[in-house]
Amino acid sequence: MTLGGIAGLIAAVAFVALVGLAAVPLIKLGRVLDELRRAVSDVGQESVPILTELQETVRVTNDEIGKLGLVTEDVAAVSNHATVVTKNAANVSALVGETVGGPLIKVAAVSHGLRAAVRGTGPGTDLEIAASPRRQRRG
Repeated sequence: MTLGGIAGLIAAVAFVALVGLAAVPLIKLGRVLDELRRAVSDVGQESVPILTELQETVRVTNDEIGKLGLVTEDVAAVSNHATVVTKNAANVSALVGETVGGPLIKVAAVSHGLRAAVRGTGPGTDLEIAASPRRQRRG
């Protein structure tokens, strides 16, 4: 063997060692890629039922939101009716106050005056002047 043959043999052995060392990570990388392919396949198969359930959940939620909208409209209508009833009650109260209150106060004042006149103890009568300690008759 010549010097060139020995150098070629050493180069060939070094190349085989290099290929052997590079093969181990490549084999491991191949296994990782196989696992990744299986995981992606599983995610694809599992995501279809999840998306179907999510679609059903969104549909039910939209139905409930629609029902809630109807309830909100009903509450708004009831609130408007309650406002009208409150305004009407205030108007009736004011009307009763004006219609009955004023004359009732006048009737009470007249009845009080009549009672005082019948008893003779109204303001400015002799009995009141005589009974008053501040005013004494001089005479």
